[in-house]
Amino acid sequence: MSIEGIIFYLLLIDSVSANLLVLFGSDWYAKHFRLFSRLFPPAEGWALYYLVLVLWIGALLLRLNLL
Repeated sequence: MSIEGIIFYLLLIDSVSANLLVLFGSDWYAKHFRLFSRLFPPAEGWALYYLVLVLWIGALLLRLNLL
């Protein structure tokens, strides 16, 4: 596996976990990470956009036979 594949899978795990946090754990995040939740509030639109961009990068890597 190439370094591009490893980076892609790390980004994929991060984007999926960000979406799960936004959908199911917004209150927990705001309660336990008060400073970060003020600077980076959980927003569904940005998390979904992040997931779409990571999936698009994965599709590009797949077309280049790097995955």
